[in-house]
Amino acid sequence: MSSVTTSTTDVTARRRAALADPGYQAFVILRTGFTVAPVLFGLDKFADLLVDWPAYLAPWIDDIVPGSAQAAMYAVGVIEIVAGIVVALAPRFGGWLVAGWLAGIIVNLLTIPGHYDVALRDFGLLLGAVALARLARKYHAERN
Repeated sequence: MSSVTTSTTDVTARRRAALADPGYQAFVILRTGFTVAPVLFGLDKFADLLVDWPAYLAPWIDDIVPGSAQAAMYAVGVIEIVAGIVVALAPRFGGWLVAGWLAGIIVNLLTIPGHYDVALRDFGLLLGAVALARLARKYHAERN
């Protein structure tokens, strides 16, 4: 009976230590943010509540993709939802997926005059996604 109590106490002590670790806290914050934000932005591609998303698609990309700019935004929305789910399930890979996706968005935005501020913001998000992927190598692996 004491071995059960000891193992439960050990698990509780390890959990408390993990929750007090600033690195682990950063990992949880980034994982939560990069799960929720892509899913919400992806869903909004279908509702256009936040912004007129087709306006953020560079004309040269609109010329390449089949269909309308709005149809392209539907595809983007699906990709963003999937990326958020991948971050939730496998942050080590999802962080890199989101970073790559953000790099593509940055290239798109840099080719639209007047969107450089959003491109710079997305570069900051890209750095956060890379940090998530790096932290996940330690913290997600330890949890499993």
